[in-house]
Amino acid sequence: MADDDEAALSSRPTQTDIASLAAEAGLRRIHVLAWRDLVDIEAGGSEVHAAKILSLWAEAGLEVTMRTSYAQGHPYKGTRDGYRVVRKHGRFMVFPTAVLAELAGSHGPRDGLVEIWNGVPFLSPLWATGPKIAFVHHVHRDMWDMVLEDKLAKAGKFFEHRLAPPLYRRTPIVTLSQSSRRELIDYLKLKPNQISVVPPGIDDRYSPGGSKNVNPLIVAVGRLMPSKRFDDLIRTAAVVRRSVPDLRLVIVGDGYERPTLDTLVDELDARSWVRLAGKVSDEELLSLYRSAWVVASASIAEGWGMTLTEAAACGTPAVATDIAGHRDSVAADRSGLLAADARQLSEALTAVLTRADLRSRLSQGALEHAATLTWSAAALGAFTPLARDAMHRQRRHSRGRPAPRRS
Repeated sequence: MADDDEAALSSRPTQTDIASLAAEAGLRRIHVLAWRDLVDIEAGGSEVHAAKILSLWAEAGLEVTMRTSYAQGHPYKGTRDGYRVVRKHGRFMVFPTAVLAELAGSHGPRDGLVEIWNGVPFLSPLWATGPKIAFVHHVHRDMWDMVLEDKLAKAGKFFEHRLAPPLYRRTPIVTLSQSSRRELIDYLKLKPNQISVVPPGIDDRYSPGGSKNVNPLIVAVGRLMPSKRFDDLIRTAAVVRRSVPDLRLVIVGDGYERPTLDTLVDELDARSWVRLAGKVSDEELLSLYRSAWVVASASIAEGWGMTLTEAAACGTPAVATDIAGHRDSVAADRSGLLAADARQLSEALTAVLTRADLRSRLSQGALEHAATLTWSAAALGAFTPLARDAMHRQRRHSRGRPAPRRS
């Protein structure tokens, strides 16, 4: 991250800071292209991140329009937290139709464009003029093979790994963690100086309170999809129960992997200690974070472990896979432990659940780590590259103008 980015994020930004920067850059009407909306049944961390950032931009006075795919049971058009949402067409058709809508001016004029590149890009460098940036939370890599059939997986890999990177080498990129930035440089060959790291924030409602569960409790939160590897987490917890026989595991979230996980729980005869909670209320999620002894993730790909930092703000340490994203959301050996494989994951969980001194130290470290993450800093940090791109274009345009003729 550039020094000025770090300075912006180290302070306590306000909406006035965003408004002032927007006025200086000449940015008022921002259009955002995204694959899914927050109300989508499969919405996850990427959608939460976008919703938080856009709501704060809107609060600062920006006119924000988000174009995304249709979400069943929700209107085509609506507003949320001060910004406009347009939900049209399916998961695949949203890409060409959103581009056509922008080219036709269907959503009105724009001063800046934000593309959320979630595996499949909107290819904005090919058609969008004016200031623009892309949010790239993480590289999908092996996720394609886990969530799509062979032909579609190959197409996804081609778009992400081959077609898109050369097109985006002049586009400012915002990602959530230093480890994800490293992947974008090493794997997609993007330029280091075009990538800004802007960690997400944590809602104020996540805070310590209540008491820990009587029995050792592991909580895991996320969409039930293959890349999250909840099946591996269940198997790992079964191994940990050999040392911690009164262990309990609660998995929060919905998704198409639910039947597979139900079958696994039955095969392991684990109904007495594993609970697939589905989608829960904000109040119940907060209660689970607070009462858990540890929050866990066995995921193979994350831009940021948002559920891990939410739990950290409640004083609950994490045990997670050692992957890009987790390496920043978890301060290793301070707010939690990272594991390179299933054996290390079971050993780390056993250690945290059986050693009160370790749990206490990691709990304090989790609170300290979470205190550094605010949504106001994230909103300003995410807006800064767009404003910088706009001002760079203004300067370049001014240099290209002919000198005024003297009388």
